[in-house]
Amino acid sequence: MKHIIILGDGMADHPIDILGGKTPLQYAHTPYMDMLARSGRTGRLQTIPEGFLPGSEVANTAILGYDLTSVYEGRGPLEAASIGYEMQPEDMAIRCNIVCLENGKIKNHHGGHLTTEEGDMLIRYLDEKLGNENIKFITGIQYRHLLIIKNGNKHLECAPPHDYPDKDWEPLLIRPEKGCDDKHDGRMTAPETASLLNDLILKSQELLAKHPFNQERRSRKVDQANSIWPWSGGYRPKMKPLGQYFPSIKEGAVISAVDLIRGIGHYAGLKIIDVEGATGLANTNYEGKAQAAINALRNDDFVFLHLEASDEAGHDGDVNLKLKTIEYLDQRIVKPIYEEVSHWEESVCIAVLPDHPTPVELRTHVNEPVPFLIWHPGIKPDEVREYNETSCVEGYYGMLHLSEFIREFMKIQ
Repeated sequence: MKHIIILGDGMADHPIDILGGKTPLQYAHTPYMDMLARSGRTGRLQTIPEGFLPGSEVANTAILGYDLTSVYEGRGPLEAASIGYEMQPEDMAIRCNIVCLENGKIKNHHGGHLTTEEGDMLIRYLDEKLGNENIKFITGIQYRHLLIIKNGNKHLECAPPHDYPDKDWEPLLIRPEKGCDDKHDGRMTAPETASLLNDLILKSQELLAKHPFNQERRSRKVDQANSIWPWSGGYRPKMKPLGQYFPSIKEGAVISAVDLIRGIGHYAGLKIIDVEGATGLANTNYEGKAQAAINALRNDDFVFLHLEASDEAGHDGDVNLKLKTIEYLDQRIVKPIYEEVSHWEESVCIAVLPDHPTPVELRTHVNEPVPFLIWHPGIKPDEVREYNETSCVEGYYGMLHLSEFIREFMKIQ
């Protein structure tokens, strides 16, 4: 039995008045996910451990079965692994968004949906102006980049910018965690690291305001990419390959346009598959990602296929776009994969789920259970007829927590 997890990031939501009190998953036309729920088994999953914020790096790591209290190091090290930066023992890697600030507020967390080429241009510019032997800006994807601080201290309180749309940015500057004033292992103190990062934020605003890219955007009255926003830093994670926990996974792959997911896959011992045209948005190459997953399943035992678009639509508060991304996932991902593998001689077990809800009316992640489905040829179905947040409450699996999901999934052989 081969296994594939299809993950729609942020796909779960709350009931919305303009949808007649339905969630986007309930309202959207999703015949293939509904069919898999009807002919498979369903349940709900709590993806966020106690004491952790509902970030994608936390939820996706938990879905793969890892104990966050042992391996969590923030998004920065995951992004580093994804882009091929091999962290050194003295490194502190921290996620570095390029954001749009306007009228003293965080207008959006993505700098006006930068392309990777645009982001690369701005990050290279900042590295030229602000980088040195202890500070390094490294290009990631679109607005999601990496900042390396030699001997930086990870014990910081950082505000994820996607959690604070339309909020004043100055009160959200980085602060040291309480009780982290001492030096350890030759590193800076947390207050020293916070002061350095806040200085870089302010200097980036001065530099980016003068850059021709933003001057041209300003003339067109469109969102500027006018500040960095570092958050979620850490040291190199101590993760074992998935195959050490699940011996049936001799070879596995991760397919995603998002650096942090690719980084999780790297540390989990999965090979990273690049798909041309994969963007992390609603305009991603769905067909290419589906075909890449099918090709990987021909040779590998396990595939983790991640789609980011629904999360981005949720952060933008765009209900119509979120509906579209859910329907795209159903028709352009789930359908072709199911129609291909359902006829294979070697059976494939399919799971579909989000990592967390990103309600369009809140525009941020929330710590709530998500619905999931599991299907494979010959599975005895439960009574659930549709795939959504409400119907899966009655599913066979009930409520699972953290690593219980992948243990149930992988014991299907």
